[in-house]
Amino acid sequence: MAKQAIQTKDAPAAIGTYSQAIRAGNTIYLSGQIALDPKSMQLVTGDTRAETKRVFDNLAAVAAAAGGSLANAVKLTVYLTDLKNFALVNEVMAEYFKEPYPARAAIGVAALPRGAAVEVDAVLVV
Repeated sequence: MAKQAIQTKDAPAAIGTYSQAIRAGNTIYLSGQIALDPKSMQLVTGDTRAETKRVFDNLAAVAAAAGGSLANAVKLTVYLTDLKNFALVNEVMAEYFKEPYPARAAIGVAALPRGAAVEVDAVLVV
């Protein structure tokens, strides 16, 4: 099966040896996004809510570049440096997703790139 890299200027450029997303058949694997502003490539300022919104905006931009949307998400993985922010992430997710919600895992981590508080990756089926 052929794979295709997905790239958009509407989301942060990859800061390593990875693609923003890869399409394999009808499945699109979105790399983890942190709250980088796509233009400045700087972490957004503010609280964890602002970071989480930017993360989902970045994921939505990559999903759109792949010909889908967050409505096509079947699986999310959420990485948090403080699991106390889990309820806040749920609140923000409710702004981006409708039922049936994607399957999800939440993982507490010691640190994330650039000092981010939250990172999310996704799998879409289109």
